[in-house]
Amino acid sequence: MGRYILIRLGGVIGVIWAVSLITFLLMHAVPSGPFDMMAMQNNKDLPEDIRQNLMHQYGLDKPILVQYVLYMRNAVRLDFGNSFFFSNRTVLQILRDQWPYSLQLGILTAIFSVIIGMGLGIGAAIKEGTWLDFLGTAVALFCLAMPSFVFALMLQIIFAVKLGWVDVTGVELGLSTNPEQWILPVIANSLGPVLILQRFSKGSLLDVKRSNYVRTARSKGLSEGRVTFVHIFRNGLSPVVTVGGPMMAGLITGSFFIESIFGIPGVGLYFVSGVQNRDYSLIMGTTILWTLIISVTYLVVDLVYAAIDPRVTFIKET
Repeated sequence: MGRYILIRLGGVIGVIWAVSLITFLLMHAVPSGPFDMMAMQNNKDLPEDIRQNLMHQYGLDKPILVQYVLYMRNAVRLDFGNSFFFSNRTVLQILRDQWPYSLQLGILTAIFSVIIGMGLGIGAAIKEGTWLDFLGTAVALFCLAMPSFVFALMLQIIFAVKLGWVDVTGVELGLSTNPEQWILPVIANSLGPVLILQRFSKGSLLDVKRSNYVRTARSKGLSEGRVTFVHIFRNGLSPVVTVGGPMMAGLITGSFFIESIFGIPGVGLYFVSGVQNRDYSLIMGTTILWTLIISVTYLVVDLVYAAIDPRVTFIKET
């Protein structure tokens, strides 16, 4: 176990290095830099001598690989530098202040998705061939066919503009004030998770439901409730951990589209702003954070799955 964890942690470091290097090279390959974008937003031409001075001041005139090494040397100490666009804030301050919004959106989305997605999946597996099964399939197909950003705009037009039921002018952190402001973002953000949980939980439960040991349990005279909760649920829902963990990691790191459409000042919204403004420090800091969270989550999911399923082992068989 210890050797496996060390190997996986080494893999996490390798993934972070590869993703950060690719991001850094692609980021600098895009035309125009942060100072050019600032000049364009202010409708002014940036004199070449001033541009060169700024490039020298921020070290952007050095070779690309030298810039990367210097940046990663500081990033190891959690120093992601200052934001170019939000000049009075460091990237670490932005992540610290804005991530709670993305975290709240992700947690609320996860709760809603588990209730709806797994509820429909379990119902479809237990009541196979009934209206509940058809409802779950219809919801899953809708989630598959409907892009989240289109669905978000539809929800805004119908419930905010036409009916005026929900205020979408902005959201506040926490649910103590105006909790209805989070309803539409959470529903729009849950399309993917609901689809995954519904299809995966249904398929896994059906496989277990049709297995030989379940037939044996029924033949021994066990009650249907005991067969369902002890044999079917216990073995059928444990594989959901393999998709639930990475899905949760994706939710808590923020959503580009949903945060931008609903004006949620989370990490996703700031990342989009960073890309538009060529904010190199913000792009790199956010990318490294996302890569770290997702990579560690995959490791934790593997360990949890091995803990709840004794058939899983990390020892290589010979």
